[in-house]
Amino acid sequence: MVVIPDRVDTLVAAAAMMQGITAHYLCHSTYPVAPGEVAVVHAAAGGVGLLLTQLVKLRGGTVIATTSGPAKADLARHAGADHIASYEDFGATVAGVTGGDGAHVIYDGVGRATFAAGLAALRPRGMMVLYGGASGPVPPVEPQELAEGGSLFLTRPTMRHYIASREELLWRTGELFGLIADGALTIRIGGTYPLAEAARAHHDLAARRTTGKLLLLPG
Repeated sequence: MVVIPDRVDTLVAAAAMMQGITAHYLCHSTYPVAPGEVAVVHAAAGGVGLLLTQLVKLRGGTVIATTSGPAKADLARHAGADHIASYEDFGATVAGVTGGDGAHVIYDGVGRATFAAGLAALRPRGMMVLYGGASGPVPPVEPQELAEGGSLFLTRPTMRHYIASREELLWRTGELFGLIADGALTIRIGGTYPLAEAARAHHDLAARRTTGKLLLLPG
């Protein structure tokens, strides 16, 4: 449990917690983006993606965002994405933006559909941050593949290890709520559903009809 500051609405706080903490640990701790570095953010119009895009930009990074259509591309641009690519050809976009050097980091919550192309799009000693598998689990990876790809790093983080102490939880939520209160971080609530219609929320999410965070409200 954390205290919600007076300047932050309770619905916004609820929408920010899980996905906001995830976005925070990804770009502050798993791979701390430095100014000028190039990051690929997959599913950039989703709940984590929109927040991660904003946080990477606040850290001075360049964001190549993948989305599945024009409407979601507009959302990613509004969040600060510098370049938009499809899931099928993001590697070509990375090559063009970096002059063939590759991305410093790829934040991949999609999994199977983007993983192999993501490894190929990294620069030597780049990092693949695989934090989810919306398209399915990735196949086994031989360590030698990472060597041949450029001494790459691969990590599979999960949130509980990044809020392992009370102090770390308060640090992350304190930074998130502070950015929200100051207007530096925008939380998009993509829809609200009565708790009795939780199944509909799950169906909409699975069908990729949603953007941002969905909230279930007790009636």
